[in-house]
Amino acid sequence: MTGVTIPPECLRTIGDLAERAYPAECCGLLVGCRDVDSDEVRITRIVPSINLLAEETPRRFEVDPALRFRLMRELRGGPEEIVGHYHSHPDGPAVPSARDAEMAFEPDLLWVIVSAGAGGATETAAYFPLPEGGGFSRAPLL
Repeated sequence: MTGVTIPPECLRTIGDLAERAYPAECCGLLVGCRDVDSDEVRITRIVPSINLLAEETPRRFEVDPALRFRLMRELRGGPEEIVGHYHSHPDGPAVPSARDAEMAFEPDLLWVIVSAGAGGATETAAYFPLPEGGGFSRAPLL
């Protein structure tokens, strides 16, 4: 993928959610379209999820699978699809962690990671998993 277009209001919302969830991780799904001609992903909206692991393990995340299945049914047959997910790294950089690499088993899904601290979100970055557990490739935010 050559780049990711994400509306500023989506970036602000993700940052706000990360700040509210702190010191736990926030998470949610990214809805949008893939442009096969330009090899870009255009995010049209975010769908926040409860973090199913927030109380048990605040430095990990799990998107609610029921939310994902409802959203998949809602989007079926339309121009939009789930193009990825987002989560925060409290007091950590906006780069995939070793645990993120272990969980990256859907190579078509974009990962948006926001670094968050007590003062709010500080950095946001986007990544695509490389094939066969080969890590991540950073995608420019357009």
